[in-house]
Amino acid sequence: MLFSLSRLTRPQALAVCALPVVALLAVAGLAPLPFAVAQPGGTADVLGKHEGKPVLTITGAPTRKTEGSLRMTTIVATGPQMDVRLGDVLDGWFRTDRAVMPKDSVYPTGDNVKEVEEHNLGDMRKSQDDATKAALAHLRAEGVDDAGKAKVEADLGKIGGPSAGLFLSLGIIDKLDGDGSGGDLTGGRDIAGTGTITASGKVGPVGGVALKTQAAHRDGATVFLVPKAECADAEAEKPKGLRLIPVTTLKGTVDALRALKKGGAVPSC
Repeated sequence: MLFSLSRLTRPQALAVCALPVVALLAVAGLAPLPFAVAQPGGTADVLGKHEGKPVLTITGAPTRKTEGSLRMTTIVATGPQMDVRLGDVLDGWFRTDRAVMPKDSVYPTGDNVKEVEEHNLGDMRKSQDDATKAALAHLRAEGVDDAGKAKVEADLGKIGGPSAGLFLSLGIIDKLDGDGSGGDLTGGRDIAGTGTITASGKVGPVGGVALKTQAAHRDGATVFLVPKAECADAEAEKPKGLRLIPVTTLKGTVDALRALKKGGAVPSC
């Protein structure tokens, strides 16, 4: 049936014009969107145990008893097969403990949960290998003779991805040599953070840093080591009382922790 808007009252005309918009919003609200919603995940002290098992097992060289903690941090995201709708996205945008991220940035390989888990665990295994190489190379450069004899195994259960690399390296260094002067690399502090690492000791960005600072603070950390390129993201939602230290290399990170322990100058974001 045809009708003319000119014959309708103003309220009637507005109602008629609004119908397509309302319909589109209703469809958008029900349609799945290509996003994932993330929130702060758990932390794991690489100097201690995770799920009842030691994170780091070192043989072939004497290890030392450590104080303090080195907490690698994680985020938890909606699964690759889970539908995220407009309401979820809007909710995530207005909450500081949620982040809306493109799904392919969180799950770059396929939509199958098993495939994603296998991919992430593969990244973790490579990260563990690179972390071990970087740590032992650093220790050899520092003159730690037993470093060449050490064999390292890392176990973080089903935690996947490469972002624990820096902290695995720091854990190996602390267990074998501490701060190099008989003390703890942590200075007894609860230190958290994130960052990938290459076998040559270069620290790389990881994503989700603003959420990871919240996980760190929740679990008692007072210091957070962050890849320098992600300082702005870390500052965005930084919890009160959490100190950020930007890092770019394994050696620079160790130097910063030594300076922190002695009360010296330490980089800041």
